[in-house]
Amino acid sequence: MAQQAASPRPDPGAPRPAPSRNSPWATGGVTFAGVLMLINGVLAVLQGIAAIAENDVYARLGDYVYKINLTGWGWILLILGALAVVVGWGILSGAAWARATGIAIASLHLVAQFLFLPYQPVWSVVMVALDVFILWALAVYRSEDEV
Repeated sequence: MAQQAASPRPDPGAPRPAPSRNSPWATGGVTFAGVLMLINGVLAVLQGIAAIAENDVYARLGDYVYKINLTGWGWILLILGALAVVVGWGILSGAAWARATGIAIASLHLVAQFLFLPYQPVWSVVMVALDVFILWALAVYRSEDEV
């Protein structure tokens, strides 16, 4: 019989690397959340500009409890979009402030898209779903400093 080479065993006294509390899903998710925040921000800015420029660019579908004129929605979306672009860039840069700020901006954007339902129902539902993913990804991620 051929003698097998003994596999090297780790030294029990050697220091081990600290385990990461992040799953690969959470680590990749926070990067994807940063990209989504950046893209959603740009799209919200464009959506806001369109709403400010023309009052009849979006057609209202039926009656809705929350009635704000379209110019008001345009400014809300423009401001939230600009903030989302900055926060998305911060998340991708690894800024410490960006995760908590991203949760706040994604929450506000989710509410704004819910209230924008009568103008663009399908788009608003898609945006709400993306905001829920962003909230999850930013909430479960822990940076190495927090471990």
